[in-house]
Amino acid sequence: MSMPTLTVALHRSISEIDATVWDGLKGDDNPFNSHAFLETLEQTDCVGEASGWLPHHLSLSDDTGTIRGVMPLYLKLHSMGEYVFDHSWAQAYERAGGRYYPKLLSAAPFTPVTGARLLSPDPEIRRALIRAAVDLTDTNGLSSLHINFPTAEEWEEMGEQGLLLRQDQQFWWDNNGYATFDDFLGALSANRRKVIRRERRDVHAALDLRVITGDDITEAHLDQMHAFIENTYDRKWGSPYLTREFFSLITQRMRARIVLVFAYDGDEAVAGAINYVSGDTLYGRQWGATVEVPFLHFEVCYYQAIDYAIAHGLKRVEAGTQGEHKISRGYLPHPVYSAHHIRDAGLRAPVERYLLQERMAVMEQMQMLEVEASPFKKA
Repeated sequence: MSMPTLTVALHRSISEIDATVWDGLKGDDNPFNSHAFLETLEQTDCVGEASGWLPHHLSLSDDTGTIRGVMPLYLKLHSMGEYVFDHSWAQAYERAGGRYYPKLLSAAPFTPVTGARLLSPDPEIRRALIRAAVDLTDTNGLSSLHINFPTAEEWEEMGEQGLLLRQDQQFWWDNNGYATFDDFLGALSANRRKVIRRERRDVHAALDLRVITGDDITEAHLDQMHAFIENTYDRKWGSPYLTREFFSLITQRMRARIVLVFAYDGDEAVAGAINYVSGDTLYGRQWGATVEVPFLHFEVCYYQAIDYAIAHGLKRVEAGTQGEHKISRGYLPHPVYSAHHIRDAGLRAPVERYLLQERMAVMEQMQMLEVEASPFKKA
């Protein structure tokens, strides 16, 4: 059966594509590649010209006008908010006289979560999306195309289409049929059980922990959550990527998917984390605090997430990027991926060599951490 003739279109706003079409093509319930999440980012000015994320979403339509595949795509004026780091590539290219920005990026903005980037159930259409994005890069003289946090299946398809493959790791908690948090602790070594119990006991002695979901989430909670995040960014990075308006609108659209964890000192909220949930996974996103309490971050972001996942029968907690300290709390290394097309052979060749070495190093480190750093009882 031959492929239909496909028409490529670029969309400067996701609102140009019907939400039922977009979500019908993505084939999973990951919240971060949903039409609602991406549209909310655009409508609340988290992405756009001012932020250096210019939507250029790609669609492929057949000769009847039916959209067969879509790809979230952005023209990027910098490399911030991506969590796959190519700053050294940009610096090297520009020192050599090249122009690295703008570049093309397929990702869920500000969200280091694995999810579909080639939205179509048809593998031929997915391959056509890759080719269309590469052609868009080359014909417009852009330096590069980057596809961050695709699924493993997509990553392999991208490699088959000649993209350079990159691998990193994140630390996730897997639910091995635990009925209670104590069941989970029972799978750990005696020393790790003791440490985690002490950490939780100390936090709960000082503060009151509450989980807030669904219709119980108020604008006051969102005010507090955004203030916590602003406090974290003020101390570390500057301004947060997500606007206050974003939290109101995403809660209106995805209220059932949002899980807030707050810590209170009496009636005063002093720390909080926002999580999103799919059918089988809890995704930890932003957090912040206005007080310094030992182990508070571990409780609000890691242990409360495990409690929630067990209580609701979820398979996994994904707690974001970085942080080998998560391993001792039961979060083990899992591979995450990206793929890259670099137009200039002079830059492509050294990056390709680097990525080969990096993939080997990441795999070796993951194997080492699984053996030497795992908190679980030895078989």
